[in-house]
Amino acid sequence: MSTERIIDTDAFVQIGQPANAVVAEVAKKINKPYEGAAAMSAPAVIDNQNVTSTTPIRGSMTPMDMLNHAVETGANIETLTKLMDLQDRWEKNQARKAFEAAMSAAKAEIPEIKKSRKVDFTSGKGRTNYQYEDLAGIMSAVAPVLSKHGLHVRYRTAAEPNMPISVTCIISHSMGHSEENTLTAGRDDSGNKNSIQAIGSTVTYLQRYTLKAVLGLAAAADDDGSTADQTTDEAKPITEAQASVIRELIEQGELETPTFCDHWKVEAVTDIPMDKFNEVVGSLRRRVAWLKQQKSESAA
Repeated sequence: MSTERIIDTDAFVQIGQPANAVVAEVAKKINKPYEGAAAMSAPAVIDNQNVTSTTPIRGSMTPMDMLNHAVETGANIETLTKLMDLQDRWEKNQARKAFEAAMSAAKAEIPEIKKSRKVDFTSGKGRTNYQYEDLAGIMSAVAPVLSKHGLHVRYRTAAEPNMPISVTCIISHSMGHSEENTLTAGRDDSGNKNSIQAIGSTVTYLQRYTLKAVLGLAAAADDDGSTADQTTDEAKPITEAQASVIRELIEQGELETPTFCDHWKVEAVTDIPMDKFNEVVGSLRRRVAWLKQQKSESAA
């Protein structure tokens, strides 16, 4: 007389495993029938080594349920190790799905980011007058919404002597899944900054842009209008920190700087107009992603 066990295959489908093969392999090594069958839905009946469908009933069985049952029935170490691996992957998948749901909900609630800071000075090149959103303003807008959905932001910074500064923005969910975005730039030596101020300026700048990138945020358009003597984003070139970001992406994209400049019709990277910065960065990131995909396919 064969012994039947009812095991839900959905938990294994969710983590990308060939459900029947995995369940059958594990079930062969469990010596006692599972007594909690009445509490599961969409199960499969395992008769010896053959897996067949049966009528759905309520409940569901996770890899942890199977692991607990395996321990109770004295399964061997090999079986327990496989189930622990399945449980770990299942938890990571659940955490990823919870993260995606929380991010989607948060983005729908994050208000428009206002450009609350103003730059206005005159140099030999004329008057520069524009507005931007500062890090504190962005955080005050997004932090309450992120917290509401179990999300939080932190940063990791690397600033070695004589090396570009790297800032990584990490957004994490309470269930453990996190994603990050990293940007690198040189020290902001513009103006009369001392060395500490130059580092601080770049770090703050990169924190602002990595946060916006990881959240997919866009600032509101300037609401004070333009006057005849203002330098608009179209005419104003990018900052040195922004140029450093582009140079890093040019290197990652395995491009030659002259080729890049010819494509964007500029003499140097620093001549890129401010209003083209996001377009240029987006184009370079797509190339970097394409290169990674090509290398991955070639290695397969």
